[in-house]
Amino acid sequence: MFHHTHGYKSHSLQLELVHRPSGPILPGHTFRVSAVPAPVPSDLNEGDLLLETLYISLDPAMRGWLDDVRSYVPPVQIGEVMRAFCICRVLASRSPKAAAGDIVTAMNGIREIGILSDKHIEKPAFLPPGGKTTDLLGVLGMTGLTAYFGMMKIGNVKRGDTVVVSAAAGATGSVAVQIARIQGARRVVGTAGSDEKCRWLVEEGGVDVALNYKDPEFRRKFREATPEFVDVYFDNVGGEQLDMALARANRGARFVMCGGISQYNAEHKQGPKNIANVITMRIRMEGFIVFDYKDEYPTALGQLAQWLAEGKLKRKETILKGGIRVADEGMVKLYKGGNIGKLLIEVKNPDEERPSKL
Repeated sequence: MFHHTHGYKSHSLQLELVHRPSGPILPGHTFRVSAVPAPVPSDLNEGDLLLETLYISLDPAMRGWLDDVRSYVPPVQIGEVMRAFCICRVLASRSPKAAAGDIVTAMNGIREIGILSDKHIEKPAFLPPGGKTTDLLGVLGMTGLTAYFGMMKIGNVKRGDTVVVSAAAGATGSVAVQIARIQGARRVVGTAGSDEKCRWLVEEGGVDVALNYKDPEFRRKFREATPEFVDVYFDNVGGEQLDMALARANRGARFVMCGGISQYNAEHKQGPKNIANVITMRIRMEGFIVFDYKDEYPTALGQLAQWLAEGKLKRKETILKGGIRVADEGMVKLYKGGNIGKLLIEVKNPDEERPSKL
C-alpha cells in the first residue's frame, strides 16, 4: 500500500553534532544547523515511512548520548543528526503500520523531515478524551512512563511512605510526585531550582513541601521536611542532593536512580560521600532505563490516561517556538533549569494545518 500527501518541502533543516562536548553544550559550537534535500516518497523502501516532525522532546538524557562511552545506546557520531524523540505526522507510507496523515511517535531526531523503518515507530498514537497531541511526549510518553515505572516498580511506593523527588518540577519529576500522591504517600517532598517552580509544586503538583535547592538554608530545611526520614527517594539530579537523601534514609529505603543532571555537564564528577548508609540502612538503590519495561507500556499508559482523565494527574509543559534553529539553545535552557514540566520544541503545530490525503 502506498499513500502520500501534498506539499513536500524541497529542503529539511537538521541539527548535526560537530564537536563532542567535555562540559556543557555550547550553542553554535557543539552543533550546526544544516539544510539538506528533503526526502520524498520515491525514496521509501518497503516498510518505510516519510515523517514530518511536529514536536521534539528535549530530555536530560540527551547530554549523555553525546559522550563516547559504554551506555545503553551508542553515542551520536560526529556529523550525525542529533538523536531525539519526536511526535511526527506520516507524509507517505510503505508500511501497514501507519498511513499518511497518522500521528506517530518515533526517534526521528532533530530534523524536519526524515525516513524511518516502521520498526522504529510506535503505532499510530491513541489519545484519550481530554488528551493533547503533546501528551504523547509528556505525561503519556516516555516521560510519564519513566515516572510510572520508577515510582511503581522500583520505588514500590506504599501508603504512609515519605517520598522525596529531586528535580520535581522537571518533566519526569512533575509526574513522579503526583504518582506518589495518588499511591497514598503520607508525605511528598519535591526539590526544584526556583521559587516559581516550588509554588507550582505546592499549588498544582500536590507536594506537601517544595524546597528550593538554591536557598542558603536548603540543608536545614531538607532535614526539617523529612522528620520521619525518607522511604522512597526518586533521584533525577545526583550530586549533593543524593548525598543528603542518603543521610536521611529510613531503614529499607528504596532509591530510584533515574537521572543525575547535576553531574551530566560537570567536568569533575561528584560521588556520594554517604554511600555507606546503603549498608547501615539496608537501602536498595536501583537504576533503570524506561526501555526495560517496553512490554508493559500499554498497561502503564492505560493507567496514566485514566489518571489524566480523572483529573488526578496534571500535565505541565514548556513549549519553545522556532523549530530546529532553537534546539541547541533549548538544550542549554534544559540544563539550566529554565523549564517547568516537559520541555518541547514546536516545529509545526498540527492544529494549524492539516494535510489532505490523496
